[in-house]
Amino acid sequence: MFHRLPPLVLGSLTILLVISNILLFTPMVYLVGLLKVIFRDERTRAKLVRFLEYLCEGWVQGNDLILRLTQDLRWDIRGNEGLRRAAWYFVVSNHQSWVDIVVLQHVLNRRIPYPKFFLKKELRKIPILGFAWQTLDYPFMQRHSRAALEAKPELAGQDLAVTFEACRKFSLVPTTVLNFLEGTRFTPAKHRTQESPYRHLLRPKAGGFAFVLTAMGQRFHSLLDVTIAYPGGRPTFWELCSGKVHEVVVRVEQRELPAEFLTGDYQGDPVFRQRFQTFVNQLWEHKDELLGTLLPSPDQPRSGK
Repeated sequence: MFHRLPPLVLGSLTILLVISNILLFTPMVYLVGLLKVIFRDERTRAKLVRFLEYLCEGWVQGNDLILRLTQDLRWDIRGNEGLRRAAWYFVVSNHQSWVDIVVLQHVLNRRIPYPKFFLKKELRKIPILGFAWQTLDYPFMQRHSRAALEAKPELAGQDLAVTFEACRKFSLVPTTVLNFLEGTRFTPAKHRTQESPYRHLLRPKAGGFAFVLTAMGQRFHSLLDVTIAYPGGRPTFWELCSGKVHEVVVRVEQRELPAEFLTGDYQGDPVFRQRFQTFVNQLWEHKDELLGTLLPSPDQPRSGK
């Protein structure tokens, strides 16, 4: 409807609508958050969290409507059929932009439980959203540098404790845990610094994945391996809002989680750790090859830009 507007006008309008959608749902989220403070028993809190997830799914539908009204966007999605809302899923995805969150929500909304993901502790301070994430029981992690962990190994135990407490809550009702295994957004500079062996990906980090599997064990129905490609180039959120993204390609592959990785000591057992890292590296090799087929080759013009 509005996608022919000048980019500056379109982008401003889209962001205004997105903010309005957030503000529409915020009072209800805050009210449920207050009820969670009042009612402390696990069963009641689980029902409140489920109601919160229904609210969040409505919020995502609102965002989808905004995109339909404002963007000329073609979705090429395969593999998100046959999923269940009453099951536990672990979702892994490549990470290139904040737009990935919008894409994942669009692809998976109301097909599986509303995704939960681990956030940097600093994000707790974001107005409105920070409280909403806390109310939804999103776990906040304190990232430590390798030097800090070497100087104080006990710091690693703090995040591990947060992981296990979050997984205890996740095990009460069907839940989706989302993890960007690269740990950060892909950029060419990060790719060079890491000397990544993959063409389109950074090196995956297996530790958090392993800890969640250990904590939740047999709860998970399956692994959803999501691959996101932007044939027009890696976009910013502003580029999405201002109509400069014209095509998004997504492939969802449902995989069985190997039973051998549902129990084990990733930190203390080097043999288990090596096997698990090999498993994750194989996932990433496949994803890198898939991205090579979904993205235009260097001698082909990129679409949409």
